[in-house]
Amino acid sequence: MQPSARYLIVDGHSIIFAWPELRKLHARRSSLGREALLKQLRDYQDWTGVRVVVVFDGKGKDVETTSDPGEVQIFYSRSGQSADAIIERLASKYAKRYELIVATSDSMEAQTVQACGAERISPDALRGLVSRKSL
Repeated sequence: MQPSARYLIVDGHSIIFAWPELRKLHARRSSLGREALLKQLRDYQDWTGVRVVVVFDGKGKDVETTSDPGEVQIFYSRSGQSADAIIERLASKYAKRYELIVATSDSMEAQTVQACGAERISPDALRGLVSRKSL
């Protein structure tokens, strides 16, 4: 039996503000924190084959998504909508079909995604995952 695809969904700003080095970059310029996080997640996806989806709070009228085939998929929520809402919708839609892990520090979001059948990991646990380069 072939294992189902594995996905890691990351609450981008939750992780940026939980990791001191990313928080410091974000304070200088928000794009620096995002890019540093995305680089680590791209490397993790390349090493493990786990598909990575990152969701950031956005400011536009529409939900934006950016990704090239094989790249980390990035969502920006629309203005007035939180990244949490997108993550919860993804978890409710896909947790039954795929192995989903959601990285967030938000306890309410964690409860919701776990109720959907996804696993939740903390920012520290995510750091452990992305730092184990050669598993």
